[in-house]
Amino acid sequence: MDTATPAVTVALHDGTSVVAETGQVDARRHGELLLPAVDRVLAEAGVKLDAVTDLAVGVGPGPYTGLRVGLVTAATFGSALSVPVHGLCTLDALAYAAGRDGLEGPFAVATDARRKEVYWARYEDFRTRDGDPAVDRPADIADRLAGLPVAGAGALLYPEAFPDARGPEHVSAGALAALAAERLASGAALLPPQPLYLRRPDAQVPKNYKVVTPK
Repeated sequence: MDTATPAVTVALHDGTSVVAETGQVDARRHGELLLPAVDRVLAEAGVKLDAVTDLAVGVGPGPYTGLRVGLVTAATFGSALSVPVHGLCTLDALAYAAGRDGLEGPFAVATDARRKEVYWARYEDFRTRDGDPAVDRPADIADRLAGLPVAGAGALLYPEAFPDARGPEHVSAGALAALAAERLASGAALLPPQPLYLRRPDAQVPKNYKVVTPK
């Protein structure tokens, strides 16, 4: 499952291929949409939740509120089922999907980070990231990515900085699950299911509290 972007997406993978998948794009309803999406996928596959042996969840980068919905849900399922929970960079899953759609490397992936910024990473091919994910203004990285195709919603939002924008626009849990299954089968290490925020959340605890009770 992944909730790091406006797409709330869930898939079930049997170790060989995707059995069922669903997704809906809504940046404000991650909490409302995720559990019904899990129910739909399980119903389509004709299995119960206790049949799941591993959970893979996108760890971002992504906005604080949406991202934590998927991480907390995955952690809760993992605890209830006593199964491992694996983290996967959301940008890696998007790059994997782009590669399976025919995009050859090198290329970059960019998602909307709001504040007129993008979360992005560069890839040598659809399985190999070149460096760590980052968050920047499109104009500040346009020269570094000049001549490269850039997949994702971030590229489509800023065509002046990324003239060779490509799909897919949003990550799919099917691609995330397939990449996680591939890495698990090869013995490769996955990430811990911890959020990759890259910057502080918008919400801040007030420094000075206003006294509202009588003295």
